[in-house]
Amino acid sequence: MLRRVLLIAPHGSYRTVPFLNAAKRQNLDVLIASEGQYSLVSEYAQGLHINLDDIPTALARIALVAQQQPFCGVVGTDDASVELTDQVAAHLALPHNSPGAARIARRKDLARACLQAAGVHVPWFHIVDLTQSLGAQLEAVTFPCVAKPVALSASRGVIRANNHKELIEACIRIQRILSRIKNVEEQERILIEGFIPGVEIAIEGLLRQGELEILAIFDKPDPLDGPYFEETYYITPSRLSPSVQAQAKQEVAAACRAYGLREGPIHAECRVNAAGVWILEVAARTIGGLCGQLLRFGTGYTLEELVLMHATQQLTRPMVIEGAAGVLMIPIPQAGILKRVEGLGAAERVPGVQEINIQVREGYELIPLPEGASYLGFIFAQGESPQEVEAALRAAHAQLRIVVSPLWKTRLA
Repeated sequence: MLRRVLLIAPHGSYRTVPFLNAAKRQNLDVLIASEGQYSLVSEYAQGLHINLDDIPTALARIALVAQQQPFCGVVGTDDASVELTDQVAAHLALPHNSPGAARIARRKDLARACLQAAGVHVPWFHIVDLTQSLGAQLEAVTFPCVAKPVALSASRGVIRANNHKELIEACIRIQRILSRIKNVEEQERILIEGFIPGVEIAIEGLLRQGELEILAIFDKPDPLDGPYFEETYYITPSRLSPSVQAQAKQEVAAACRAYGLREGPIHAECRVNAAGVWILEVAARTIGGLCGQLLRFGTGYTLEELVLMHATQQLTRPMVIEGAAGVLMIPIPQAGILKRVEGLGAAERVPGVQEINIQVREGYELIPLPEGASYLGFIFAQGESPQEVEAALRAAHAQLRIVVSPLWKTRLA
């Protein structure tokens, strides 16, 4: 009999397919709990249909299903599902986080207040109420600063401002982006925080009984100075000194303790400068996109496989990447309709390149940051050193020509 895992996922999440593939490799039976009752994707349509915004009702439905056929693990794919995931895991006596921890990790405003109270290194911050006049609320802000939504991911809506005029414009632009989300409280709030200069890194880890195991530390070699913060290159192992890497682990572990996170994956973003390591984000989920595939080059397992092994209590030893690997999240060059991507063959022939995956189909709309929330695709590379991997990714990207046609929108009279 197959072991059974519950995967709680927003309908259409790009993390779902990597988890399904990982479960197949681990010989796990998966039931997806989502809002996708009428989905064209069979795994959603045939799964358990719940309302992620109604946690008590969703929890009751899942508990009933678990009585009929137990789950050996439960995993939340995205920020929108991690709170329910922890409550389900607690109800089923499976590894879980402290009550409310996932919500703190998901909400940037709550996270900032929590970390500041715990003495963790974070930038100054200020909460803006969009239902009130902006002028008085922004008088004490110093520059440069960064304005961001309190609960969106993938750098969506994150904008740097260098003066008061730019900040007002950024807040108005973010407000338009937030008008499309459901949660009223999150729709009415913006986080303003100090811009932290320096290099940026990402950290993937797993928490087991409160102990943080680092899976990978990724350098982001391209400067991320704004006005938007589109991520591109992730390279591991990090070229930062061992002492700085140890400090980064300490800060992330302190953030996890402050939130109350004890189990499961974490994805952290940090800035490093002469003043130390600064926490930008610690999320109780895996990295986005297909980037979790990077870990398979050194460990033999994707990140999703490691998360499933942890959730089903099959992971008995830490896993770390051996050798060097990297990914380029191919940026969207301009708004419009994707006509085609040229040069794929030449890019795939670049030494060190392992795979190129174009996510957007021809004829689909491209929306760049800060309104957009996705990438054109991914280039994966492997090599003897981080420098070699970075060079391969840059060479492959240089071979690509992304052809985009204008998008003509009609206006009804």
